[in-house]
Amino acid sequence: MANALDLKKLLAEFIGTFWLVFGGCGSAVLAAGFPGLGIGFVGVSIAFGLTVLTMAYSIGSISGCHLNPAVSLGLAVAGKFNWKELPYYVIAQVFGAIIASAVLCIILSGKADFISIGDFASNGFGEHSPGKFSFLSAFITEILMTAVFLFVILSSTDVKAPAGFAPIAIGLCLTLIHLVSIPVTNTSVNPARSTGPALFAGGWAIEQLWMFWLAPCLGAALGAFTYMYIFNVPFKKPSKEK
Repeated sequence: MANALDLKKLLAEFIGTFWLVFGGCGSAVLAAGFPGLGIGFVGVSIAFGLTVLTMAYSIGSISGCHLNPAVSLGLAVAGKFNWKELPYYVIAQVFGAIIASAVLCIILSGKADFISIGDFASNGFGEHSPGKFSFLSAFITEILMTAVFLFVILSSTDVKAPAGFAPIAIGLCLTLIHLVSIPVTNTSVNPARSTGPALFAGGWAIEQLWMFWLAPCLGAALGAFTYMYIFNVPFKKPSKEK
């Protein structure tokens, strides 16, 4: 059972993931293609980076500001997060993403053709990739982008890194990740971010959702092990303490 302190952490993760999905996906479906004034891929990329940057400074001291099941997994692999808290974090993150998508759906329903607006910024490959990239291209991209993301998160928060700058590095890294990979998969690197929109887009988005859990989790583990090797961090077995 989660104690009172854990509940505060979970609420922080819920709020943070809500903001990431609402701010990032909201910018994609509401502002990216607005006639004559759309923010485009660059604007959406910046929006996702800003959601992480703002929340890292807001809730980082409470929950660590993971906002992402893959990040929580990678931190656990690297010994920076308690494995026993992982399921609770994942639930809070996915729930935050779902509620954010629900609110976005309500807002979009105020427009007559809302169903056709960006498929709620769902992630996809093949015919559902923005650039029609294959499954293999999408799979490799998601693994690589998530691995780099975890490496930046872990290395910028390491005791050897300059204090106080990690949120900036992490936010800018996520921005760059989106600039590279939006055309390929619409950019996931975050299973919770993929799950919320997929549930409301339905159909193909749900059918392809498995890949946006598998690839980011594999990438997260790869990024964690790379960090551990370069920074000489010993592997720690999951604690059996209650």
